[in-house]
Amino acid sequence: MPTLTQNEIDQRIYDLYDEYCHGNIDRREFLQRASVLTVGGLSMAQALLPRYALAQTISFTDPRIKARYLTYPSPGGTSGTMRGYLVQPNATGPFPAVLVIHENRGLNPYIEDVTRRAATEGFLAFAPDGLSPVGGYPGNDDDGRALQASLDQSKLRTDMINGARFLKAHSLSTGKLGVTGFCWGGSTTNFLAVDLGADLKAAVAGALYGTPDEIAAKLEILRDGGAAYVLLNSAGGPPALRRFAHEVRPAFADASTLQPA
Repeated sequence: MPTLTQNEIDQRIYDLYDEYCHGNIDRREFLQRASVLTVGGLSMAQALLPRYALAQTISFTDPRIKARYLTYPSPGGTSGTMRGYLVQPNATGPFPAVLVIHENRGLNPYIEDVTRRAATEGFLAFAPDGLSPVGGYPGNDDDGRALQASLDQSKLRTDMINGARFLKAHSLSTGKLGVTGFCWGGSTTNFLAVDLGADLKAAVAGALYGTPDEIAAKLEILRDGGAAYVLLNSAGGPPALRRFAHEVRPAFADASTLQPA
């Protein structure tokens, strides 16, 4: 599979990949449309497909951490009991806690790696497996995306809320809780920031989708829920971020800080 740098990939291929990631098109259509979009489009598209084995940064057996799978109660959720991936630093604790929420395709190897990375930084990290009631991550993102789309989304968010409460109350936790996620996990992070309120010390969402007006409305919800700081990131780089931050800044007025990074 080809290896290309970010600058070597046409922005239109990134846009097409975004459609694929969010379930608007399947893998076959993604590759087919990319192949006719531009010269080398197929190679660009293939370069964007995940290669989890090569991307792993922290192994399950890394001596700096202790990792294990466990179950936690989830009343009102998908099945009443959920499975998750808990990783702690190789120390006695207690530790500040971070909930890592997966994307729209389940607890895949990438999210597990992110959870391990958090533990190497001194956090008790926990990643709920939203697909555990239907057998867990099926081994590929396409099937995982289809499985997650088949679930009751309200109950699935309840599973994440229960995961946050389980982690906050864990014997290895200091009770100081943060949440992070990207894609579906990003929107759910925002949901938890509002729902948990003062029980949550920090929330970092990997993405906010929509027009500036739509996202400004979401930021207002975060502000009213107590968020004091929002960090934005974008594949469009600093110029796009500055334009975007200028457009949505009124949502935070003088009450908070909106910082493009």
